[in-house]
Amino acid sequence: MAHATRRPAPAAPKPRVQLVATIVAAVFLLLGILGFVPGVTTGYGELAFAGHHSGAELFGVFQVSVLHNLLHLVFGLVGLVLARRLGGARIYLTVGGVLYLALWLYGFAVTRDTPANIVPFNDADSWLHLMLGLGMLAVGLLLSNDAGTGGRLDVPPDRG
Repeated sequence: MAHATRRPAPAAPKPRVQLVATIVAAVFLLLGILGFVPGVTTGYGELAFAGHHSGAELFGVFQVSVLHNLLHLVFGLVGLVLARRLGGARIYLTVGGVLYLALWLYGFAVTRDTPANIVPFNDADSWLHLMLGLGMLAVGLLLSNDAGTGGRLDVPPDRG
């Protein structure tokens, strides 16, 4: 008697919003690591823990500090965890987008040479924060809208 071997059904592809959230998180993780690599980070000898006086720049453009790099690492790790679920991916992208828009506003409100500038920002950082905020917010809110989040709000009230 021959035994039929069952193959597991192929996994359904992840929704695009999860894929984008995973990519965004991986990029933040990579940037956090690269911020500690001399050569990729110019002025590495001037890398301060925090504050506006850090003279290090990622790719010679974006002002960074140890705290700034650690925040990128944490944001990337949190994103990788949240991107495992559809609702988490959306939350990561939308809340992250709002946070980056707030950082953009903060970057313009805080004078570069004040103690309130604990995570160093330069103009390149501020404009990048604007683009990241708008992009993450748009993707989090608009991509895969038909997929739902699997939460209670997805159940119509007349069918609950």
